[in-house]
Amino acid sequence: MGRLLKACLNGGRSRDAHPAVPVTPAELAADAARCAALGVAAVHVHPRDASGAESLRPAVIADALTAIRAARPGLPVGVSTGAWIEPDPAARVAAVRAWSVLPDFVSVNAHEPGAEAVAAALHERGVLVEAGLWTLDAVEAYRSWRVPAGRILVECMAEEVVAALVDASRILAALPADAPPVLLHAEGPATWTVLAEAVRRGLDARIGLEDTLYLPDGSPAADNAALVAAAVAAGAS
Repeated sequence: MGRLLKACLNGGRSRDAHPAVPVTPAELAADAARCAALGVAAVHVHPRDASGAESLRPAVIADALTAIRAARPGLPVGVSTGAWIEPDPAARVAAVRAWSVLPDFVSVNAHEPGAEAVAAALHERGVLVEAGLWTLDAVEAYRSWRVPAGRILVECMAEEVVAALVDASRILAALPADAPPVLLHAEGPATWTVLAEAVRRGLDARIGLEDTLYLPDGSPAADNAALVAAAVAAGAS
């Protein structure tokens, strides 16, 4: 059985991709509460500004986190620091240092420029760092960090199922023996196969509209809650 199931509620998707993608703080909060009631132990969100764009600005982060915590007190909430949100590494570090409301955990993609500095800024503020590892090169970059990570995200980005499973095996095998807890996931067509692999290996898992718009049988998912219910049924929590 998987140890922890996380709901990834929106990612970079817009309502054009799916009408149930939560965008506003109130929508994120409502979805987080529904998913927590179904069994997820944490949620990962990409807060948006008034225009709908992903943002690391303190007010944007604070509004989303405050709404989610009001709707579901005690539910751990995390955000992303992906370089596509803020391409300048120094600006990402400055954003983290300016946050007035802190997330419980934050993902940092190890292959991105300035990743270790972003991780260090988070660690200094007492926020758990999730090291996102997409490739074997990213594993090597992570190994050189002087900043501790509280969780490893093994992220299989290949859409082809067999390739995603191969990537998962290679990255997992390359992790240091003293690595922190690992969450294994994929995006797109490989999502459900890799989730099953996470369950088989006893690793943490995640599911949500960030990763897939479809249920395991290939039918469209109504919303995040439907995806979470299917993941729970598959043994992921």
